[in-house]
Amino acid sequence: MSRAPSSETTTRLGPADLEACLQLDRASVGGWWTRQQWQEEFMHPMAIGIGIDQGEDLLAMAWGRVIIEELHISLVAVAPSQRRRGLGRRALEELLQVSQERGVRAATLEVGSRNKAARSLYAAIGFHTVGVRSAYYRNGDDAFIQWLYLHGRNASVNGCG
Repeated sequence: MSRAPSSETTTRLGPADLEACLQLDRASVGGWWTRQQWQEEFMHPMAIGIGIDQGEDLLAMAWGRVIIEELHISLVAVAPSQRRRGLGRRALEELLQVSQERGVRAATLEVGSRNKAARSLYAAIGFHTVGVRSAYYRNGDDAFIQWLYLHGRNASVNGCG
């Protein structure tokens, strides 16, 4: 990832960002993926990772995989010290835009039933709950299955494109 010295940059993440992604994953969500899972994600041809960095620090990221005309979002993470600044939204919006440019028509994700901050973010973007996966997460929380249909969305989202 090419990193500007002091300004925040939105960029596609690649294998050179493995350590930064591992660190942010651990700090933000307690280590959602193992090193091997991250390596596999970087190698998957339909995976898209978007990061927001400042200097050498990865502040936020959003990950997903394109499956036919759908984006399956697997992770949105923001460094704890950087939360409530809109960085998660910026990374997610850029992921949606890049996916839409690839012909994606809808996006889906799971969000913890008790994760009010994430649920608010997804609702603000336009995601809607369409189902529940009982006891989906390690801690036993249910997951709300959410969808967003991208038709009619502006191709340049919030200046991220």
